[in-house]
Amino acid sequence: MRTRGMGPDVPAPDRPWDEIVPGLWMGGHEFRRPAGRLEFAVVRDEFDLVQTLLRLPGHGPDRGVEHHVWPIPDGPLDGTQLAGVMRLAQAAGEALDGGRKVLVRCYHGYNRSGLVVAHTLVRRGSGVEEAIRLIRARRSPWALHNDLFVAYLRAGLATVRQLEELAE
Repeated sequence: MRTRGMGPDVPAPDRPWDEIVPGLWMGGHEFRRPAGRLEFAVVRDEFDLVQTLLRLPGHGPDRGVEHHVWPIPDGPLDGTQLAGVMRLAQAAGEALDGGRKVLVRCYHGYNRSGLVVAHTLVRRGSGVEEAIRLIRARRSPWALHNDLFVAYLRAGLATVRQLEELAE
């Protein structure tokens, strides 16, 4: 299965983050300016809640911004990692219900953040395929190019988590 690609075939995004649905943003730690130059995406106080799946020093957010950090690989996840993804999606949904602005980020803002955002959307009533299409349309066609994460979403994260825990 294909997971995160770091080669030239996976371009950096054109923007630091994109709004997927009102209040729910997806982004990364670097992006490419129109002149082609890579630039760091540093979060200050633009969001009320930032969820970070890959933490890099110096990328924010500012003090006072709620920050959840749950580092996961862009590859197979164990039951504990899947449980964390599910908790992040629940927290994102609760923040949205409270009128808060949420950013979910990883390296480029394609796969790990896509998994959390898609699960958030599914928890809020979207179908899996609809969530995937929306994320790809709003963030990038490269979003959720990790076939394993798409398979997790299609099977349901709770089901995948139970199977992972049985295998452990």
